[in-house]
Amino acid sequence: MQVAVTGGAGYIGSHTLIELHNKGGFQTISLDNYSNSTPDTYDRIAQITGTLPYYEKLNTADAKAVEFFFDQNKGIEGIIHFAADKSVGESVENPLKYYHNNIASLVNILKAVEKHQIKNFIFSSSCSIYGNIDDLPVREETQGSGTESPYAETKKMGERILSDFYKKHPHLNCIILRYFNPVGAHESGLIGELPLNIPNNLVPVITRTAAGEQAQMLVFGDDYNTRDGSCIRDYIHVSDIANAHVLALDHLNTGKLNKNIETYNLGTGEGVSVIEAIKSFEKVTGEKVNYKVAPKREGDVEAIFSDSSKILNEIGWKPIYSLDDMMLSAWKWQQNINSPIANN
Repeated sequence: MQVAVTGGAGYIGSHTLIELHNKGGFQTISLDNYSNSTPDTYDRIAQITGTLPYYEKLNTADAKAVEFFFDQNKGIEGIIHFAADKSVGESVENPLKYYHNNIASLVNILKAVEKHQIKNFIFSSSCSIYGNIDDLPVREETQGSGTESPYAETKKMGERILSDFYKKHPHLNCIILRYFNPVGAHESGLIGELPLNIPNNLVPVITRTAAGEQAQMLVFGDDYNTRDGSCIRDYIHVSDIANAHVLALDHLNTGKLNKNIETYNLGTGEGVSVIEAIKSFEKVTGEKVNYKVAPKREGDVEAIFSDSSKILNEIGWKPIYSLDDMMLSAWKWQQNINSPIANN
């Protein structure tokens, strides 16, 4: 199957390219505009897989560029759509950027799906669409309090667009994957999360602080109604997330969907607090993390973790990496990018 991966140089996209290569049976092309990544990622993928991925620079928010690409590449049978801005905090400060980029990108890609009748589509969604929830763990049908940030709203809107689109195209197939909190790095330590901008995701902040790249990290809030007062999330290893995409593509290709669009949670099913994540990192690495408590951050949800039994029962996916595995792999990656060899 020929598969286009938008945002393929990004964190989850790059790990998914590795899993697709390791699985075999897929011809991939990565599409990325490198707004928060670099083409150097492909060299790291080649070190792991032995093969340099095929890639093109493409801004999926550019309608004409997307149309031209798919007109020139008519053999594509599947799309995994990662490309999106994803910072909750930035989306609160600059909502128009998020509404424009995330929604326009999806619409442009779906126009190509419609024009070329591309049968298989996987959409990168988020648990943030649930908002604050009292009934945990979260199931796919759970109705939350509503989104807490423009980023989350773009994912919710994206799901609505997909629902409407696939009602009109019953012969095409779509799987929506709602990620909880992807963390960690490839077990080789050769590839991991490396945003061009200052990171705001928890684990890169932890590793950067431990490595001395920043003097101190902030824990936003210690008076939530949780075990230790800090936010609770469902952290899941990025390679587990990537593997879910391979299994989802296989599932789409076999035509075993109960209906032509399905939604699945991707999480471990266990809630971990920010403080607990820091303590896990300190335990497995022996490094201390200098942190202090700061006021709550606008847009943050108090606690959320998943019920991922649906994807286990229907597709056969389940996570294999522990929280300690996630933290150790992230530290291995941090040490790799800090080494003189890696930066020559």
